[in-house]
Amino acid sequence: MSDLTAIALNATLKKSGGDKSSTDAMIAVLEEKLQKQGVKLAETIRLADHDMKPGVTSDEGKGDDWPELRKKILAHDILIFGTPIWMGQMSSIAKRALERMDAFTGETDENGRMPSYSKVAIAAIVGNEDGAHCVSASLFQALNDTGWTVPAVAACYWVGEAMGSTDFKDLSKVPDKTAQTAEMVASNAAHLAGLLKKSPYPG
Repeated sequence: MSDLTAIALNATLKKSGGDKSSTDAMIAVLEEKLQKQGVKLAETIRLADHDMKPGVTSDEGKGDDWPELRKKILAHDILIFGTPIWMGQMSSIAKRALERMDAFTGETDENGRMPSYSKVAIAAIVGNEDGAHCVSASLFQALNDTGWTVPAVAACYWVGEAMGSTDFKDLSKVPDKTAQTAEMVASNAAHLAGLLKKSPYPG
């Protein structure tokens, strides 16, 4: 069995305890597929529950929750980055998390490696409008810029009918194509993370 672990960020705009999150539902699909690859999802962090101060450093001072979140994120081999689509883009909370990861570019080791080097990132994207490709393009560019490794077929997404009222969490079953894609995302992510854990980038 694999000794790989994953952590998920849910960048929904909703805090915990309110309405159910479609982003959580998509993360759950990937969690199931990762379990089949022997990868344990340690935790899903609902970013809206935390006070991530604006900025591009790893610690923006008093009351900033990011330093602890950063520590948790970097303790795992695979990052599931989950975001809803708003106005055709990732959520504002997702963007803030990426902005905080920008600090990685200045936190390199003696070989020039960022703290996220040799760790894998995949995406869970949901929405009721076009934009999944736009979100994955900008998300993966930002993650790659900040040291994460993106595998082949790294995004699992679902978008409903334009201006429709059905959310992913409301579906009676996961669509076959979404389930198949999630399985490929999980398989590729686990394979790549395993290789990188055994043989990290030399820098």
